[in-house]
Amino acid sequence: MMWQEYLFPASVEEAVAMLAQWGGRARLIAGGTDLVLELNEGKREADCLIDITRIAGLKAITLEGDIITVGAAVTFRQLDDSPLIRQRATVLAEAAHTVGSLQIRNVATLGGNVVNALPAADGSLGLCALDAEAEIADSTGRRWVPLEELFVASGQSRIDATAQVLTAFRFRALGSKEGSAYERLARRRALSLPILACGVAVGLSEDGRTFQWARISLGPVAPVPFRARQTEAFLAGAEVSTETMVRAGEIAKSESHPR
Repeated sequence: MMWQEYLFPASVEEAVAMLAQWGGRARLIAGGTDLVLELNEGKREADCLIDITRIAGLKAITLEGDIITVGAAVTFRQLDDSPLIRQRATVLAEAAHTVGSLQIRNVATLGGNVVNALPAADGSLGLCALDAEAEIADSTGRRWVPLEELFVASGQSRIDATAQVLTAFRFRALGSKEGSAYERLARRRALSLPILACGVAVGLSEDGRTFQWARISLGPVAPVPFRARQTEAFLAGAEVSTETMVRAGEIAKSESHPR
């Protein structure tokens, strides 16, 4: 059954109120690249779609101090094209560039990618490598939660899409002696889920000889986007060398179970 109403809230609070009014029979939509297909195929049902793309701020990318905030309705094309993201959060820009085709990147949103909670979601893996937080709005107000806490199982998020609005993500912009990157292995370059994907962010000592810290996200090697914490612990304080990176790869391999 197709939806009966298509609404445009002017604020996050109005979107939350609309969800409550429809009592679980409404769904939020932004890019709709997954939701519309699921509705057409009967995998999901909704009497009302609530389009959040006209809400101010949800499509913005901002920097305040050293904190980058990305609205949940920001598209992968915006992330890929953003000089700020490319320079200070490269892993997220590179992850965005791998998503689907250009047509999909033009409309698919970072928030939708996270809410779908797939273990191979490029946007989620990029954000995990940045140790991001997500802002959730509902009838009680707004709160920030660690991104990793949102994932329950493959395709299952803690966000109730019929009552809550994912509004934004925030993370620290990488600075001097810090960098990040994203790689994925797939049977073809586009329009396929990866066999293995990896997002990495690292910080080096002032002389560049040792790793100060590292964050490594992997997928799909677990039911949810996965942080290779044993590998991260090994790299903290380790010498920057080919031998170190080879050993880090071995540890990451032991933590992983690629499909």
